Amino acid sequence: MATETRRQRLDPDVFDLPVEKMREGYYTDQYFNHTRAALLDDGRHPRVVMQVFQKRRAVLGGMDEAIAILKLCSHGWDELSVHALFDGDEIEPWETVMTIEGDYTLYAHLETVYLGVLARRTLISTNVRRVVDAANGKPILFFPARHDHHHVQTGDGYAAHVAGAIGVSTDAQSSWWGGRGIGTVPHGLIAAYGGDTVLASRKFADWAPADVNVVVLVDFENDSVRTSLEVARELGDRLWGVRLDTSRTLVDRSLWDELGDFDPRGVNERLVRRVREALDREGFERVRIVVSGGFDVQRIREFEAKGVPVDSYGVGSTLIRGENDFTADIVMADGRPAAKVGRRFRPNERMELVE
Repeated sequence: MATETRRQRLDPDVFDLPVEKMREGYYTDQYFNHTRAALLDDGRHPRVVMQVFQKRRAVLGGMDEAIAILKLCSHGWDELSVHALFDGDEIEPWETVMTIEGDYTLYAHLETVYLGVLARRTLISTNVRRVVDAANGKPILFFPARHDHHHVQTGDGYAAHVAGAIGVSTDAQSSWWGGRGIGTVPHGLIAAYGGDTVLASRKFADWAPADVNVVVLVDFENDSVRTSLEVARELGDRLWGVRLDTSRTLVDRSLWDELGDFDPRGVNERLVRRVREALDREGFERVRIVVSGGFDVQRIREFEAKGVPVDSYGVGSTLIRGENDFTADIVMADGRPAAKVGRRFRPNERMELVE
């Protein structure tokens, strides 16, 4: 009989938590700190079951980080019994994702931080999984780093990774699983070479290690077909792909003779087809097309429904927008039901005991 492989969680040390400050309640809503202080002052140590859930169909993120907070920042991990789902699990509205059982004074000060972690990371995981599903197996590149504070990069990158993103743009985003950031020849490098995309691409390819996929932004002069061909001729087999990133306020030069029966702005179906056809005509069938610039679930679905020849989608700020709040309730106290009206203990056989 085959032995079932036990799912692994990240080591708590990976998260580099500010342990002492968390233990002191520095990041905690004061009413939780006050609650703990009042219980300790009264000598009361209720043994409670804390139940954690959210109200949407979602993809769970942040669980290993939340567990690390409990392990390192509670006042007695060995005295707690924690059951939890895993990062990347698909969850239903109201489904219990974690229970914490034990003396409430050991972890009352941590509710704010573990709920915040679950809320943020689940938001990212859920958003990423939706675009991954919409893309029908095509790679999703996670590109929101410039749209948020750098402190969120590591956890967000891991949340995107477990949800199916194939690449992230910073080393911080990939650090928890030992990866590295990826990127294209950017507009900044092209500008540094006087707006010459071909020259910038050649210099980049000459510098880049052999295992780096060379992808070039080709919209600098707003002539993506011509620029794609020029770069492909120059780099040959060293060119992995071209990236279309035309602004939604511009119409690419290659479409100026087609205006009238469609929205020609930005990266659109006809622009992608024009680039693909031009590359194929000159024997560059192996050169991939990456698109970016305002892509979300709906736009990706539309492209896929129309069979637009895209090989990969770069998605940015839409992946960090929205909300996915979590709630924690005490549902049992000293062996008796203790939930507030409207809530109840909801056991979940999918959860596993955390060691």
